[in-house]
Amino acid sequence: MAEAGYTPDVYSSGGLHTVREDEEGMATPDVKDADMKIEIAREVYKAYGEFEEAPTKLEIFTWYLYAMCSYFIPAVLIPIVFPLFISEIRSHGNIPNESFKNSRGLTCYLREMDLYHGLTNSTIHVNGSAFSPFEWTSISWGVGLIIAFPILGFIAKHLDHGQNQQLIAITATAIGAVFCLPSGVFKTKWIFPLYIAAIVAAYTVCTAFHTRHLGLMIRGFTGHPLRKSQFPHRRDVASWLSLHATSAGCLGAAIISTFTYHMLYPSEKFIGLWIVSIFSGLKWLVGIFHVFLANRPAAITSLSFISSGTPHVLSVFKYPHAIGSLFGVFLASFSTMCIFAGAVLHAIGELCLTPQHLLHLWLLYFLVPLLTLPLLQPLQKFLKADAVKMQLLGLLLSVTTAGFGFYYRLMNWSRGHIMFFAALQSTAAGLLHAFGRILVLDCSPCGKEGAFSVWYSWMRESGTCLGFAVATAIPGMIGKSLGAAFVVAVVAILVLIFGNISSFGGAKAAGHLSEESVRGSPVHGLDSIEMKKPIQLETP
Repeated sequence: MAEAGYTPDVYSSGGLHTVREDEEGMATPDVKDADMKIEIAREVYKAYGEFEEAPTKLEIFTWYLYAMCSYFIPAVLIPIVFPLFISEIRSHGNIPNESFKNSRGLTCYLREMDLYHGLTNSTIHVNGSAFSPFEWTSISWGVGLIIAFPILGFIAKHLDHGQNQQLIAITATAIGAVFCLPSGVFKTKWIFPLYIAAIVAAYTVCTAFHTRHLGLMIRGFTGHPLRKSQFPHRRDVASWLSLHATSAGCLGAAIISTFTYHMLYPSEKFIGLWIVSIFSGLKWLVGIFHVFLANRPAAITSLSFISSGTPHVLSVFKYPHAIGSLFGVFLASFSTMCIFAGAVLHAIGELCLTPQHLLHLWLLYFLVPLLTLPLLQPLQKFLKADAVKMQLLGLLLSVTTAGFGFYYRLMNWSRGHIMFFAALQSTAAGLLHAFGRILVLDCSPCGKEGAFSVWYSWMRESGTCLGFAVATAIPGMIGKSLGAAFVVAVVAILVLIFGNISSFGGAKAAGHLSEESVRGSPVHGLDSIEMKKPIQLETP
């Protein structure tokens, strides 16, 4: 934002005009047509990283489509499909479908128990160490995050100030989808870390692009900067977009989980799971249509013009609200995955949930947010709750689920209780996902959405990976996994409350709010045009 009496030089590339204004006030070219003046003003505003066109309905729809085609990757593909895939490499004969009574007095079937033990037993031996398929998946997941870290650091500046954002997203999506296709070609456990690590790294990059695009669409709807009285409009727009995208993502996860169930019980499970992996890659590729339509290049300022004093990706550490929000995202993702993985393992291995009821559990977990999340948006608007308060609601629901599960860990849970708390926890997971990224974007200054989004993507995936590793490393001990999830969720609540984090405070620190109602234009002679009047949002 230019100060009075001084406007920085704005360099251009690709044939666009170069706008300069020195201390003597060099006039802009004489443009008589008002439409051309407005177009030039938009170019200059975009050079400051503040102006964004309002998204079209098609752009919003394809953004939702990408969420539906990619959300399942950390929710189903990596924590469910790949461990099953790896467990099928072992040799096992025909298991009779006989029943027996376990230590809890419940009726279990040998086939389901064979599947459970194949996932949890340490059957992979490496240099004297033994790992279960779950642990092998966790290690591969962590390797993918390590690979993604320098990549995210490199692309952060290019997302915010380059012209190749589409190329980055297309490349990452294509790489991730391609590595889903040959997963069943080589029936060996050694090849799966390569597949999983590549998919994780690609997905993390795609999530950064997708999250940054949300920040640009929000700014396109609301304008920048906003008066304090206009901030609720930004809150409503962001909530609407993020909640519906999360609902679409849950629908995509339900589709893949159902397909996985139907492919898991033919005679040749390995081939069936390979088909699921191929379908997952093709589905991920469908989401690439969003990338083709998401043509929102960065400001015309060239990369070489940007100050190189502090690395662009490290600019997040200048904003305390952003640091707190990222820490909250990490803790929330840990808690939700730890509850999900631990509870599913307990339901299969200790409570002997039948395959049909397991499918019902998955469907309930992924489909309930389609109903509850859109209904919570009017409630949020009525209560005037910001992203922090909605995250606190999600964390309280997670604490309730983990607390009840821990307290009654020695009892046999009825199917009704399992389904009820699955619905409760799925709503919590949806709230935490939807409002976690909103809070990060509220704390992100204009022109730095990419840098903040790469941190959001990496922290969220790191928390999810760690939660999965903790829950699956101690199968049969539901008390420890739910206890860990409970403690971490409580810590997240304390961070958000006593860390003095708020959407309004983060937005103010990021420069989204202004006391002035009308800003002067950086283009000479256009001060009378109010470029930043918020656009009223209808149903996208």
